[in-house]
Amino acid sequence: MSFIDAVIQYDFLQKALLTSTMVGIICGVVGCFIILRGMALMGDAISHAVLPGVAIAYMLGMNFFVGAVISGVLTAVGIGFISQNSRIKNDISIGIMFTAAFALGIILITLMKSSTDLYHILFGNVLAVRPSDMWTTLGIGVFVLLSIYIFYKELLVTSFDPTMAEAYGLPVKWIHYFLMTLLTMVTVASLQTVGIVLVVAMLITPAATAYLLTDRLWVMIYISASLGVVASVIGLYFSFTYNLASGATIVLVSTTIFLLVFCFSPKQGILWRSIKSKRKKLSISQ
Repeated sequence: MSFIDAVIQYDFLQKALLTSTMVGIICGVVGCFIILRGMALMGDAISHAVLPGVAIAYMLGMNFFVGAVISGVLTAVGIGFISQNSRIKNDISIGIMFTAAFALGIILITLMKSSTDLYHILFGNVLAVRPSDMWTTLGIGVFVLLSIYIFYKELLVTSFDPTMAEAYGLPVKWIHYFLMTLLTMVTVASLQTVGIVLVVAMLITPAATAYLLTDRLWVMIYISASLGVVASVIGLYFSFTYNLASGATIVLVSTTIFLLVFCFSPKQGILWRSIKSKRKKLSISQ
C-alpha cells in the first residue's frame, strides 16, 4: 500500500499529517524571529523548560497545554530577571534556568506511573496523535499565526534594532516576553510531533535554511514555513513506511535540506562561493 493510499484509508495518519504540517508551519514562522534575534539558545531553554509544567499537568489530570505555557513563561521571566538584576550574562542565566527546569521535570516524570508518557513527551510520536492533541495544535497554530500577522511590524523593528524601537516608544521588553509566550505555545504544539528534545531543531533548522536563501524577512518566513511543511511530510512518510521514530526522522529530513542549501545555495552555498572565488582568482591572474 502506498503512503497516499494509507493517508486516504487511515484516520490516524490523516491526523498525523495535519498535525505535523501545522507544526512545520508555526515552527518555521516563529523560528525566523528566533534566528534574527540570536536567541537559538533561548529556544532550546524554553523547549526544555516546559517539561515540569507538562509533568505537573499530567499528575493533576489537567490539559498539559496550561502547565507547559505557565512553566515556559515563568522560565523566560526568570532568565530575564536574573540577567537584568545581576552580573550574570544572559547565556549563563539561560543555562542555569533551563537545566534546573529540565531536571525538575525529569524528577516529576519519574514519579508518574507510565514511562511511555516520558518517551512520547521527550521524543514525540505523531502517528499516535489524539484528536484532542490535533485540535490543540490547530488552535495554537491559528493563534500564533494571527499574532505574528497583527504584530509583524513591532516584531520586525525590535528584531533588527531594539534601540531604535525603544526610541520610538515601543515596549521592547513586553514584546520580548510576548514572543517568548508564542515560542512556548509552539513548543507545546510540537510535543506530540517531535518532542521536547527535538523541537529546537524544527524551530532553528528551517529558519536557518531560509536565512541562506533570502535577505527579506517576509520571504524568509514563507520559505521557512514551506521547508517546515516539506520536512514534516517527508519525515512522516519515512516514519510510517520504515517504522522509524517520527520526530527524529522529521528533524533529519530538515537537516538534510539545510545541508543541501548550505552546499548549493546560489548566493551562500559553499560550492558556488568556491567557484566564484576560483573565477575571481583566475581573472586577476589573467
